[in-house]
Amino acid sequence: MDKPSYSVDKKGYYGIYGGAYIPELLYPNIEELRDNYLEILNNPDFKVKYHSLLKDYVGRPSALYYAENLSNHYDTRIYLKREDLNHTGAHKINNTVGQILLAEKLGKKRIIAETGAGQHGVATATVCALKKLECVVYMGETDMERQSRNVFQMQLLGAEVIPVKTGNKTLKDATNEAIRDWINNPESHYIIGSVVGPHPYPDLVTRLQSVIGNELKTQLQEKLGRSSPDHIVACIGGGSNAAGIFYPYYDEPEVRLYAVEAAGRGVHSGETASTIQMGSEGILHGSRTLVMQNDDGQITEPYSISAGLDYPGIGPAYPHLYKTNRVKFTDATDEEALQAAKLCIREEGIIPALESAHALAALDRLNAERDEVVVVNLSGRGDKDIDTYKKHLNHE
Repeated sequence: MDKPSYSVDKKGYYGIYGGAYIPELLYPNIEELRDNYLEILNNPDFKVKYHSLLKDYVGRPSALYYAENLSNHYDTRIYLKREDLNHTGAHKINNTVGQILLAEKLGKKRIIAETGAGQHGVATATVCALKKLECVVYMGETDMERQSRNVFQMQLLGAEVIPVKTGNKTLKDATNEAIRDWINNPESHYIIGSVVGPHPYPDLVTRLQSVIGNELKTQLQEKLGRSSPDHIVACIGGGSNAAGIFYPYYDEPEVRLYAVEAAGRGVHSGETASTIQMGSEGILHGSRTLVMQNDDGQITEPYSISAGLDYPGIGPAYPHLYKTNRVKFTDATDEEALQAAKLCIREEGIIPALESAHALAALDRLNAERDEVVVVNLSGRGDKDIDTYKKHLNHE
């Protein structure tokens, strides 16, 4: 029996998921990107510039930190991959640095982005400021209210932040508007922030984020004399930080991979963002994937306390990884994520992003042995979530 493939095929599919289901007016944009992205990413000049910026501008490699107090609490060996220490405070900058260099190669002068929690928007505005390119960021009004600090940062960096007032006024709606803009302005480049959208975006973003997992291999070898942990845990909305740390390990079945979705107020509460459990097959933002939708195929609004995880779909690689049993899926409620964040703060002096707190919440269900190595991708820092923590943890 052939070993299952976890990488995208030549047509842009992961098993039956993926592809490019897009309006005819968008085909020239996607075709230009599809025909050039691999050649650009593999160009020696691109690689030198990309890794130079990651080192000197972003601050990579990000630290691999042995969390001794959390390890004692869970009675196993826990390491945190510190993406929160990156410039702009999250893993998102890895992707935007790569895509801004790609946009330069393609001769683009205007950049479009969407953002939910605001971290991708800030990262995009940052690299646009660096490269002196026009930047337009779409963000739902709901997210703008709960992430006002990031909105101001984007504006301070010179980006035009356009509020989206349709739908639930969150990430899905911002993505819709960004795609409309790209159709109307094909001379622009659209920097998608996650492993979603039409091919080649899921593969492009995965390749740029895989610096996380590749660094992890080197760091574990240096620290422990082995390049592979026993468990890797990452939160997942669209799935970019998880893809970045999982990707180099897909063909190592002894490494157990865990993706943690946002259960919101409970998977079956009607207020959740757990796509694997509550989604069904459909088309969302140009790819075939699992989508949260009603019987008529209309998108149902997801919910999470975390603005970065309330996306009504999931990157198209993940349904394939789920069906082939390569990635185990679990979820964490708002309250579980808040308590996991509090534990990390009090035990390690690290304030995680609410997204990352969902990954931390899964540590009590891994059943990891005492001598096993668990790596949690701490995808971002919690500065942007301080007001939410203040509201929910102030009395504790």
